[in-house]
Amino acid sequence: MLEKQIVNREGWVARLPKIDRNLYSMYSSVTDCIITDQALMSVPVDDHMVHRGDGVFESFKCLDGNIYNLGDHLERLERSCRVLGIVLPVALEEMSEIVVQTVRAGRHPHALVRLLISRGSGTMGINPYACLRPELYIVVYELKQPTVDGLPDGVSMAVSKIPIKSGVFAQVKTCNYLPNVLMKKEAVDLGVDFTVSLDENRNLAEGATENIGIVTLGKELFMPPPERVLAGTTAKRALSFAQQFLKDRVLTSAEYRPISLGMARSATEIHVYGTTPNVTPVVVFDGKPVGKGVPGPIAAALFAKLKEDMIPDSSRLTKVF
Repeated sequence: MLEKQIVNREGWVARLPKIDRNLYSMYSSVTDCIITDQALMSVPVDDHMVHRGDGVFESFKCLDGNIYNLGDHLERLERSCRVLGIVLPVALEEMSEIVVQTVRAGRHPHALVRLLISRGSGTMGINPYACLRPELYIVVYELKQPTVDGLPDGVSMAVSKIPIKSGVFAQVKTCNYLPNVLMKKEAVDLGVDFTVSLDENRNLAEGATENIGIVTLGKELFMPPPERVLAGTTAKRALSFAQQFLKDRVLTSAEYRPISLGMARSATEIHVYGTTPNVTPVVVFDGKPVGKGVPGPIAAALFAKLKEDMIPDSSRLTKVF
């Protein structure tokens, strides 16, 4: 085997791959500045987030120069840090401003934003108290489908064999996402768009990065209780809109309730909720059509409400450009 060359800092940087990874900008509290050179967007290898998954994160989007639902994402981030005992590196107000500056530096009005808080670097061991300080990383990158003009045609979904997360791991958005990665691999291997996990009672839980909801024959909209899944910000907004439909009898119920596999198989609609999919109807579940096999009216109504929630004068938007 050829002996590997030992290089200095300049030699190392010169050998970094020069490929376009569609990363627009990055902030790191390690340097306390923003970089737009993809080759230099890095995290210390001894950061506890890297080798132990010891950190939390949020993902949100910027549409037409406005970040959607930033406040709800930062609130959930703070809650995740509190549960894991990670001190916020900066106050939420300052964090919000750093997010805006980082997105602006990327110069793309349509983008996804990944905000990560790690326990910090300083040890390759497992002891969290050996970390020097918590760190903040913000990465702005490509949003492949920036428009939300029309309801998607529908997707396919299968039941996952990956075990559900339990306890605090189900409710906190940690950087330990191996089960989620395996669920996405499973979906690709099965030739479907999504898979959904089941709890020990064979009730629906969640997708790899998405929340799930169903509409029954009785016009009831149910979502799995947040005690067993990560409470999604998009699903939360969708449920609030669904509850507005009750007064006109468009729906007879809109609430959190355990969803058995049988309920899912007899549902007239199944929905996927998330930052990227917004509200996406499932038209094939475990190889069989959902309802009539086409997107349903409740999905369309929720999609319209969420689209309205993202217009320029919405209170849910944080202006960047």
